[in-house]
Amino acid sequence: MKYKVTYKIDSLDTNPSVEMFNDQNEMFDYIHQEVERRINWSVEHSPYSLSNKDIKDLEAIEYSLVRIDEL
Repeated sequence: MKYKVTYKIDSLDTNPSVEMFNDQNEMFDYIHQEVERRINWSVEHSPYSLSNKDIKDLEAIEYSLVRIDEL
């Protein structure tokens, strides 16, 4: 089965990143790595110290921006 992953920058993104995968494991690896990369960037560039709860909230927001379609 093929998978199409659409990952927005934010909820108003009109030109999201789109990736295609033939393998479910590759798709989930990509999503996990991209979410982790974006969270790390936010943590590193935050002018404030972020708590574990703040980071978990960021993670929830990032996963809400991902859409998976089975083709």
